[in-house]
Amino acid sequence: MQRYMNSMSNGGSIAARSGEVLSDAELMSAVPSLFATEAHESRSSRFVPIASSAVLDSLRAADFEPVFAQQARTRIVGKENYTRHMLRLRHRSLMSSAGRAFEVILTNANDGTSAYKMVAGVFRFICLNGLFTGDTFAPVHVRHTGKTVIDQVRDGALNILDMAPRALAAVDEFKGITLSRDEALVLARAAHMLRFDKAYTVDPDVQDGAPVLNPDLAPVQPLDLLRPRRSADQHNTLWHALNIVQENCVKGGQKGHVVNADGRLKRQKVRAVNGIGQAESLNRALWTLTEGMAALKSAT
Repeated sequence: MQRYMNSMSNGGSIAARSGEVLSDAELMSAVPSLFATEAHESRSSRFVPIASSAVLDSLRAADFEPVFAQQARTRIVGKENYTRHMLRLRHRSLMSSAGRAFEVILTNANDGTSAYKMVAGVFRFICLNGLFTGDTFAPVHVRHTGKTVIDQVRDGALNILDMAPRALAAVDEFKGITLSRDEALVLARAAHMLRFDKAYTVDPDVQDGAPVLNPDLAPVQPLDLLRPRRSADQHNTLWHALNIVQENCVKGGQKGHVVNADGRLKRQKVRAVNGIGQAESLNRALWTLTEGMAALKSAT
């Protein structure tokens, strides 16, 4: 059975083929920190380790199966068995005939670099995009301290599962909202500011203090984020706009130019967002922006 796997140079990641799930042996080979049951030696006695593998077993008992895993890279020998990791789990009964599925997204670390967190997510099969829901879905955070850590983890998992109907209903809402080109560009501009924040500065002469884009500092412009990568995405709905913008922001690959410090034009390719924390933050911010656009449209 073949899998898509990256080496530890990228921190280690593995994804199941469509319709398949990952076994413990496959997860262990790519993301060993997922199976840490003790804390890294750098942690104090007050640090309470949370075994992600035990949470995985509990979610499997609730018919969730792992389909993607990734862990952060580290330069400290031996710490790769404890470092930050992410696990995406999918419930077969919560897959839609429209090509999307509800997911539980777990992040954790037993080396002190991350609290335990669970977030609701939606996966879109046509473009293999994994979206994180925004703040309105109340992600579960559990610190590695205190006597009730395990109880908090268990209760948090149940809360995330209860979010499935709301998350999938939000997708249906987004699909039912039509955007004009100008409205889609508003979403793309906000996403561009998130992805290429160093290309923006605050102009003191502007009354509202809105950030101003210097196009020379970004290899692609907001309009480029609206370019679909497949004909199936050529629809003017909020859902399609979110997925197009998200894919272009996260997967990268676009080629453009920037002006370097000495004023010379330099070719540059947009890098993919591979970091666990950065990808999560960007995805959740994009979802929140989309919710905001949906609210504006419903108010008009």
